[in-house]
This record gives sequence, C-alpha cells and structure tokens, in this order.
Amino acid sequence: MALPAAAQFDAGMAVQDVARDILKLFRPSVSGSYLAGQQAVKDLRTDEAARYFKSAAEADWDNPVLVERAFVALAADGQIESAANTARRMLEIDPNNQLASLVVATEALKERRYGAALRRLENVSDDSFSGITAGILRAWSLVGESKADEAEAMMNRLGVRGLEDFLVFHRALMAEAAGNTELALTLAQRAYDVEPYVARIAEVYARLLANSGDTEAATDVLDAFEAQGLSHPIIRNVREAIEAGRRPGVFTTSVQVGAAEMFHGIGVALSRDGSADLALVFLRLGVYLDPGSDVVALALGQLLDEVGQHDMANSIYDAVPAKSALKPTAVVRIAQNLDSMGDREEAIRRLRNIVATSPEDLDAVSVLGDLLRYDEQYLEAADAYSAAIEIAGGDAPADWRFFYVRGISYERAKEWPKAEADFKRALELNPDQPQVLNYLGYSWIDMDMHLEEALAMIEKAVEAQPQDGYIIDSLGWAFYKLDRLDEAVETLERAVMLLPSDPEINDHLGDAYWKVGRRLEAQFQWNIARSVDTIGTVTERVLPKLAEGLTPENETE
Repeated sequence: MALPAAAQFDAGMAVQDVARDILKLFRPSVSGSYLAGQQAVKDLRTDEAARYFKSAAEADWDNPVLVERAFVALAADGQIESAANTARRMLEIDPNNQLASLVVATEALKERRYGAALRRLENVSDDSFSGITAGILRAWSLVGESKADEAEAMMNRLGVRGLEDFLVFHRALMAEAAGNTELALTLAQRAYDVEPYVARIAEVYARLLANSGDTEAATDVLDAFEAQGLSHPIIRNVREAIEAGRRPGVFTTSVQVGAAEMFHGIGVALSRDGSADLALVFLRLGVYLDPGSDVVALALGQLLDEVGQHDMANSIYDAVPAKSALKPTAVVRIAQNLDSMGDREEAIRRLRNIVATSPEDLDAVSVLGDLLRYDEQYLEAADAYSAAIEIAGGDAPADWRFFYVRGISYERAKEWPKAEADFKRALELNPDQPQVLNYLGYSWIDMDMHLEEALAMIEKAVEAQPQDGYIIDSLGWAFYKLDRLDEAVETLERAVMLLPSDPEINDHLGDAYWKVGRRLEAQFQWNIARSVDTIGTVTERVLPKLAEGLTPENETE
C-alpha cells in the first residue's frame, strides 16, 4: 500500500546526539538515564530505552522532553498502558502533541470507549502525517459507535489529500465491520485492482467474494496471486476453506481488528521509508489492538530483525501459537536469526526438522538451501533448491531465483555444466535479471568463453544497476579480458570507488594498472587487496605479484 513519504518525528523526537545545552533542562540526577535512554533508542533496544526514560521522567515529571521520550519508548516496547498513562501527562504539558493523543485514543478504542477516542482526537488536525493517522482512527471510532456513514464521509475527506488508493482498502474493512457487504466488495475490488499482489488485499477480497457465494471469482483471485510465484499462509488458508466447501469467514470481526490493520499497513510503510522508530510504535499499537493477529506480530518481528534486535524478534516468533498457519514462517525466521547470531549449526538443524515434518514448506526448504550454501555445503544446498523448484513448479517468473542460487551452488561445487544450465533457465524466466546476467557473464569471462556475448550481458546488468560495485567490477574485468585496457582501468576505478575494501576488485584493478604501465599503483592495489582479504584466497594470489610483478604465471584468472 503506497503512502506519501512518512513524516519524521519532530525535532524533540529525533534520535540524535544530545547537545550540551539540552542537558541544562535536566536535573543532574536524571542526565545519566537520559543519555543511556538516547543510546538505547538509537540502537532500538526498546526495553532499555523504556526503562531509562521512564526512570528519568518519573524523576522530573514536569520536563516535556523526558515525558515525551518516555511515552514513545514505552509504546515502542509494547507497554501500551504505561505509554498511555505517560502520554496523558504529556497532554497536560502540551495538549497539541499528536502522537500522545493517538496513543491515548488507541487505548480508549481498545476498551470500546469510542466516544472518548473521538473526543481525544477531535482537535487533531489532519494536515500532518500523525493527523491523517488520527483521522483514520476517528473513522474507526465512528464505526464503533454505529455511525458508518459518518466514518465513510470522513475517509472520503481524507482521500482528497491524495491518499485515496491507500484509504480505499481501509474503507472496505470499515464497510465489512459495519455489515455493508455490498459496499465492502466494491471497495475491496478497487483496492485489489490497484495492488493485486499484496497478500492482505488479495486475502480480504477473496474472503468477501467467497463469503458472498462467488467462490469461482475468489479462486481466481488466489490463482492470480500464486501465478506470480508468490506464496503466503493466509492465502493458503482461504484456499483450503474454499476447497473444503466452507466460507472462509469475515476478516474484520471487530473495530479493533480493523484499526489494528490500519496500524499494520502504516507501520510497514514507515519501516520501508526508513522510520523504524515510529514504525515500531505503530506496529506495537496494532498488536495491542489485535493480539491474535500473527500477521501483525510477524511484521513487528521482521522490523526488529532488520535493525539487528534478533533476540527480541525471536521472542515474538516464539509466541506465535503452534496451531497458527504462520508458525512455520515464525520458526524459519528464528532459524535465520540464529544464523545471524552465529549459531548456524543450530539454525540448519532446526530447518532440517521443519523440512522433515513439512516437506512442502517452500520457505523452509529455500532458507535451508541458503544456509547450506553459506556454510559451503554446496551439493546439499543444490539438493534443497531442487526440492524448492519441485514445490514451486519452476515455471513462474519468480522461480528464477531458485535456478540462480542452485546455479551458484553447482558453480562453487565445480559442476559448471549444471550451473550454466541453471543460469540460462533463470534468464529464460527473467531475461533482464541483473544478478543472473552478471554471474553468468562474469563466469564466461573468467573462463575465456563467449567473451563478446558475456560483455553484452554484463553491460545490460550495469544499465539496470549502475551503482552495483560488483557488477561494475565484472564489466571492468570483461574489458581487461578483451584487452580493452583503458576502458578496464576506468571501469575498475569506478568499482573500487563503490567498494573500496573488496579484495577481488582491488586485485583486478592492480592487474589492469600493471598492464598499462602504472606499476606503483598496481603494487598499491595489490597491497590493499592483501590487507582487506579476510579469507586468504586473494592474498595467496597477490603475494607472487608483489614479489615479481604481473607475469603470465601469476596473472589473475
């Protein structure tokens, strides 16, 4: 769901180094808590941030900076009741704080005090990002008060600001919650026409169709989604219900479920926009309103993964019920996190267990392949990818990735004919995929095969991703192999500027410099390659060059 660029926190909420003069606002006894809280927020260690800022605010309850940070940190950590209590104090100090109004109103909506939510939000202007969010929450409060027509009118007014495509999906949920199935179907179709491959939109539209008796149209929606090579447990759930002759059931079973989906959609958009701190607050509010929504919980876990808080993410994944359709996804993510935290052996063990019990779980099989490949168990990785191809079918455009990574596995295992066949198949499915074009083109160049065709492929990859240092390196190396040395030097210099600490690229540039007579610069690049090589393979290659210069015997292959 597309949103305009998300507004950032105001200056008081921005995560940044503390200026010395700000410390003058604080009593000496709370400065340490404030500084510790700031660092915790910067690292998105929300539990620590909440503890430090709450302590600081309680010691200086009239300080607006501390109170504001405290309620936001508490909300980001999921302590919504405590956040709302602190937000009420914030509103006593500053009645115009929009985020505080939003948190307090969300608590009221959770408790079905819809009138209180409306009163809290009535003076929040909708000319800002937080204000627009508050406007949607006001509309949900009106639905809760059985004023669906007023809610629809409010959403239409918000849509005038250029948000119509985003709001139409939420209008459909409001209509469903109000019992207006005809309007819900019309609005869901409009949302689906704009974004047919968003899982949540496809799910809701298919549910509405099937619940109204049009199972054929509902199945078409699901088929179209999966025809793109996409897969999602919520889509499979709807399909299983339809194939069993059951109606899949209403999605928006309550105002709280609908409002939670609003926070989910906006939270995901904020995280994509780079506003991880505010996204955390919104996703936590979504989980608070609908604790049973595993989709929202997994979105929260994914955001924590992205900022490196794997332990916190795993606690969320662990809490997904065993009977949930999303439990296998949660377990796969736990395994990925274990790998990120340095325990690859345990991660692989867990994934093997999932695959043994659920051999058709495409995510588990493909992630197992990835971890085996990272662990240099290349033939076992190829076997896993073969299983993934069998599950997926291998004919959808999105299946290119399985052939690509299996090709990498075969290439690393020195089984080039199989690798080459997989790269070619990947390009049949996705002819313009730059990573595949680069990998196959570079491999051909490195083996002195099909040089002109390989060059054309790499040039095509560069056009698609002109800032990718690895692809630029491939282009430079192609020029080198074709004896177009001036172009090789110029291109490899660009690659080094993009990736100044990659030993392979430094080694390539050193070879090119030597060939054009720039021998001191060649020695310099080889020395850099040796100093940044953490594995040792490039070092082994450059040591003879540093001793003897570039010779036919030691030239990089």
